[in-house]
Amino acid sequence: MYIQIEEPTETISADAVKMWRISNSVGHGITFLIIAVLIVCTETLDWYRWIGIVLYLIGVLTVISSVYSILIEPVFLQKTWRYKIDPQFVQLKQGKWQIQHMLIPMEKVEYVRTEQGPIMRRYNLYKIEIGTTTSSHVIPAIASNEAKKLKAEIAVYAKIQDSDVIEGERA
Repeated sequence: MYIQIEEPTETISADAVKMWRISNSVGHGITFLIIAVLIVCTETLDWYRWIGIVLYLIGVLTVISSVYSILIEPVFLQKTWRYKIDPQFVQLKQGKWQIQHMLIPMEKVEYVRTEQGPIMRRYNLYKIEIGTTTSSHVIPAIASNEAKKLKAEIAVYAKIQDSDVIEGERA
């Protein structure tokens, strides 16, 4: 009665680690800047003492958070992300301790799109978003050629009619 489904084996790009590190560094840098400005305001404007203590605690927590999200998390995500596209399913698998393994039937896929931000553009990566009626699923950090190929492949398997998919990615 059960069908045998092979585990996903395709990995996301190794450049994803660099891209996530830069992105997380920018985010944490902005956070540090805001906290520093507030601490300076606390000292110069003679705010309540407890505000300064809270800001210093938030600063320490931000340092700990930045060490994790810049040095550890990108490597972990890149090593655990797997995907597989076949005529029946889109499979997404991620995680080490709490594993998420999603099977998206091709007949439920309504759209597929690629997305690329400025940091992703630097490393020639795309994010593929696969939409169903109730939700959307993302495959992060796929190399440009592979992303265009996967987008067209998913569209063909799901029988999506879109001029952008049929003609290819427009620059």
